[in-house]
Amino acid sequence: MASEKSVPDKTVAPNRTQLRIGRLTKAHGLKGALKIELYTDDPERRFVPGAVFSLQVPTGHAWHGKTLELVELRWYNSHAVGFFKGVLDRTAAEGLVKAILWVEQDIAELPAEEDAWYDHQLVGLTVIRDGAKVGTLTQVDHFPAQDLLTVKTDDGDVLVPFVKEFVSAVDITAGTMTVTPPPGLFEPLPDDAPENAPEAGVPADLDEEVEEN
Repeated sequence: MASEKSVPDKTVAPNRTQLRIGRLTKAHGLKGALKIELYTDDPERRFVPGAVFSLQVPTGHAWHGKTLELVELRWYNSHAVGFFKGVLDRTAAEGLVKAILWVEQDIAELPAEEDAWYDHQLVGLTVIRDGAKVGTLTQVDHFPAQDLLTVKTDDGDVLVPFVKEFVSAVDITAGTMTVTPPPGLFEPLPDDAPENAPEAGVPADLDEEVEEN
């Protein structure tokens, strides 16, 4: 999957999308710098002085609904470190840890990659299992461990980890996604299923991250 991820947003024009290009992971030093986990193969173009990023943070967060402007990007031991306008000390930087950075992009300018898709290409796909439709892909969420797909079915939403083990094929032209989920993800487990089986649709290792976002 492409390192940069896009997501439909009703606040942007129809011919534009938003790209996830990085995540702030840790305060660096005492002057407000933050280490950045890059989700782009072109940081020299994305992270230039004056670049403005939308922030993905929990509702109620002090930075919710705000933007962040880059002052400078530096490299320390091969790690990207950003300095941002208005983030002047370590305490302010620590308040931004885990924030995800987004930018707007013209859809026509998005590069095409083999076996890589943007969110706007995935949302709306018909989800197929064993040759039959089981639902429609309605949302893609991005977490540090992996991405999570929301599939709308007749019985409600099902969460599917976006990994090859569970998603065997994506055909944008045909408008389909083929899934090979384990038992219990799209249907109730038998009565004799192990009591400690993970809840259908929510991988055990993603519970904490889903709550945080």
